[in-house]
Amino acid sequence: MTLPRTLDWRPEGPSVRLLDQTRLPVAIAFVDCLTVAELIDAIRRLVVRGAPALGAVGALGVALAIAESEREGWSPAHLADTIAALRSARPTAVNLAWGVDEVLPLLPAGLPAVLAGARRLIAADEAANRLLAERGTEWILDRVRGERVNVLTHCNTGSLATTAWGTALGIVRTLSTRGRLGLVYADETRPLLQGSRLTAWELAGEGIDYRIQVDGAAASTIARGLVDVAIIGADRIARNGDTANKIGSLAVALACADAGVPFIVAAPASTLDLTTATGDGITIEQRPEAEVLHWGDAVVAPPGARAFNPAFDVTPARLIDAIVTEVGVVEPRLIADVSAIAAATPARV
Repeated sequence: MTLPRTLDWRPEGPSVRLLDQTRLPVAIAFVDCLTVAELIDAIRRLVVRGAPALGAVGALGVALAIAESEREGWSPAHLADTIAALRSARPTAVNLAWGVDEVLPLLPAGLPAVLAGARRLIAADEAANRLLAERGTEWILDRVRGERVNVLTHCNTGSLATTAWGTALGIVRTLSTRGRLGLVYADETRPLLQGSRLTAWELAGEGIDYRIQVDGAAASTIARGLVDVAIIGADRIARNGDTANKIGSLAVALACADAGVPFIVAAPASTLDLTTATGDGITIEQRPEAEVLHWGDAVVAPPGARAFNPAFDVTPARLIDAIVTEVGVVEPRLIADVSAIAAATPARV
């Protein structure tokens, strides 16, 4: 199955076209954002999500802001405020702000220059995904015995979360193309079931054998020896290697540490945040309570019930066996600072 593009620039309008991931896997639909306000709303509603994809959307969003400013006659201050609002639309994922910042120096040169920079960033992301997938696959095959590797994934880290190929799921796809992949256990992943809705949809399209499991089953699956490696993505990596990812990632890491199963974080180098020393400094996004208290239109909790609904958690570096990027593989347990990842990363725009 050829997956539709997660995001694209449309000259009509102009607009940023997004594959609506809230409608998957039931329907393939698109949202055309003609204004930055519409784009911010789509980001917050998770029409588009995944750290690398958000980086690309941030860059395209600056181009959209310029187009809207020219159309509406905004002042420079209004344009700057609009771009700042886009930059902070999701606080945990660093790539959104990174994508904005990457093209901001091109702002004085106008829309064509910013759009060209955004397109270069998108192309570089796909190349980075494919390279990190190869590096991660080699790391796993050097350490995991057996002809076929059983993998546990958490959340969605494939083409839908990136511009193409994927990060953690890119490694899964690479294992599959090499004939070395066994069974994939895809955690359903709360709060919006991005594992069962999105990862499973991608795996089915690739013809990869998988099982969806509830998040609460992950630790048992690992402890029973059914998994050879767990691979997750990241929305922000602190300088010491602490990593923020979708809620439930920490539980997977703890189970892997107890069972002696490798736990891998796969993400582009742009996910590294050198300004944040440790995971304690990462802001954890709180999602609406209704995502827990309702299932669609059905109420699934008593009247008056309150919900605690963090979208992410932080996995300490001591629980991570490897951080895989396009630059290379680092093992956080052996080093105190992963900033060398950023130092080795070439400029993208």
